[in-house]
Parts: sequence; C-alpha cells; structure tokens
Amino acid sequence: MALTDRQIQELHTAIDRRIAELRLELEEDVAKVRSDRVADLAGDARDSGDESVATLIAELDRADLGRDVSELRALEAARQRIADGSYGRCVDCGGEIGYERLQVNPAALRDIRCQTQHEKTYGGATAPSL
Repeated sequence: MALTDRQIQELHTAIDRRIAELRLELEEDVAKVRSDRVADLAGDARDSGDESVATLIAELDRADLGRDVSELRALEAARQRIADGSYGRCVDCGGEIGYERLQVNPAALRDIRCQTQHEKTYGGATAPSL
C-alpha cells in the first residue's frame, strides 16, 4: 500500500527535525575536532599509552563527525525524493518501502527484502589489512 499524504508529511517533518538536530551536532563535533589536539588530550606528562588513548579519542571524534555528515546527506537525499515523488520506492526493485521501516529509518533506500540482499552482497566482513 502506497504511503498516504499524511504519512509522507509525518516523515517529512521527522526528516526536517532530524536534519536540524544533526546540524547542531555537526557544529559541536567540528568545534570539538578542531579543539582536540593529541598533545592537549594526552597532557603535559605523557607516555606512549597516554598518547595512544589521546589519538583514539581524536579518531573517534572524527568518526562521529563523518557518521553525522553521512546521515545528513542521506536525509537531504530523502527530502529530495519526497520533492520529486520517488520517496518510499525501493531503488532496487521499485517496490514500496513500508511505512514502519521509514519511521525507523526515514532515509531508507530499499525495502527490507532488497536491503537484506544488499547487505549479504556488499556488507561482508572486510579482510584484515595486516
């Protein structure tokens, strides 16, 4: 069953709200990444353990920033799909993405069946690099 106008409006509102939240989080994340220098995190009397922990903290902050940017891009793309009328359609099979799925993940590109197949095909564990 296709999404109703009311469902689309509810999802659009949820997307807009999450975009606003993400923009605030991104501002905070950017400020934190800029201010977190390894030397500052490790302190004056640092050893290799302190330095490695400080490096890990800085990398986690950057990972947070990257994750937020990715989510923001996905939500902006979902907003564009709403505008062009393709929202709620699976990019793989063209079928409908369930309203319940979109409530949980309003940026979803695939229905559950296609997403499962996509993850089996492309979401495998990466090989160790060492």
